[in-house]
Amino acid sequence: MRINNSMEREGANRRQFLSAAAMVAASALTPESVTAQRRSAIEAVAFDAFAIFDSSSVDRLAEQLFPGHGMQLSNGWRTRQFEYTWLRNSMQRYIDFWHVTQDALNYAVNQTKLKLEPEQSKQLMSAYLQLKPWPDVAAVLETLQKRGLRLALLSNMTTAMMQTCVKGSNLEGLFEFQLSTDRVKTFKPDPAAYSMATEAFDLGKHQIAFVAFGGWDVAGAKAFGYPTYWVNRLNVSPEELGVSADRTGHDLSSLPMFIDFSPRT
Repeated sequence: MRINNSMEREGANRRQFLSAAAMVAASALTPESVTAQRRSAIEAVAFDAFAIFDSSSVDRLAEQLFPGHGMQLSNGWRTRQFEYTWLRNSMQRYIDFWHVTQDALNYAVNQTKLKLEPEQSKQLMSAYLQLKPWPDVAAVLETLQKRGLRLALLSNMTTAMMQTCVKGSNLEGLFEFQLSTDRVKTFKPDPAAYSMATEAFDLGKHQIAFVAFGGWDVAGAKAFGYPTYWVNRLNVSPEELGVSADRTGHDLSSLPMFIDFSPRT
């Protein structure tokens, strides 16, 4: 009985000691040191352009130009826009994203049996130079930059498309790099496209978070080796490609927390 009582007292003392030690350790961690530890694995973030810029203005213009048929035209146009990038990758017949977008528009117009005047074509194409950011974007980008994270765009868009949208959205100075796949003459999800960020930042894959708009893009980035955040703004189902996003959100609001808690490798 004495032995049991002694063991119980020893166990209680040990628990008190560990509890006190934990409290002392916790009190020594300032919010700044906790944040530094949490995000030490990730030093940079690369964004797909459509995770930043809202293309719904293109849909509205299409409906304005073709009342009752605009959404059908827009859906066909957007679908072909990305299908053509994948097909051209497979065929090894590269042209830049601006020309892919024009080809996709021409196909969608023919498919919907609409008559597209040259001025209407110019208006629709120019809409891609006037995209504005999603409402949550500016605040999150500023938060990440204040935390010392390096930021970049990594997009199929041409450099001119990205630069015009960034300038028109007052986001200048937030992105260290604007990386167009035109540099490597291929489109995502080709690994050569994703590798532009590792080369530009001079960091390892595990140190760069990739933020995707499309499910296929997040699958490509994850397969490449990036920690991935899928901003699933359209609430669509994940692609069945054997890989999944590390974190999914309906906007960018939970991106800083994802970065803070990304594990070391």
